[in-house]
Amino acid sequence: MIVGMNHFTVIAEDRQKTLDFYCGLLGLTEGPRPDLGFPGAWLYAGGPQAVLHMYFERPVPPGRSGVIDHMAFTAKDLKAVKARFDASGTKYDLRQQVGAGTWQLFCHDPSGAKVELDFDPSETL
Repeated sequence: MIVGMNHFTVIAEDRQKTLDFYCGLLGLTEGPRPDLGFPGAWLYAGGPQAVLHMYFERPVPPGRSGVIDHMAFTAKDLKAVKARFDASGTKYDLRQQVGAGTWQLFCHDPSGAKVELDFDPSETL
């Protein structure tokens, strides 16, 4: 029945910091978004479908709003991405998955959402 993941939605406390993180640091691009009656952005990863939706100027719901632990993106150029994170001072945890060898970079966006970037095992530092 399910044929793929459509998107994640992030509640962004600070519009500019959040766009700087996802677009400036991670390389997503802001693209077309219908008028939904509230401020937000749709971010794209080079394809025709937005992979990340976000909304702004709405209060973050108190307490836990769900059970999703993190969102993960397939990424490339581990060395360059690590250098960007180091240059920006953004904290991260980089590890190589036991068995499969996939490189995993974990970090948090400005509102606290946990993000994972997965790199091919053949990439080197």
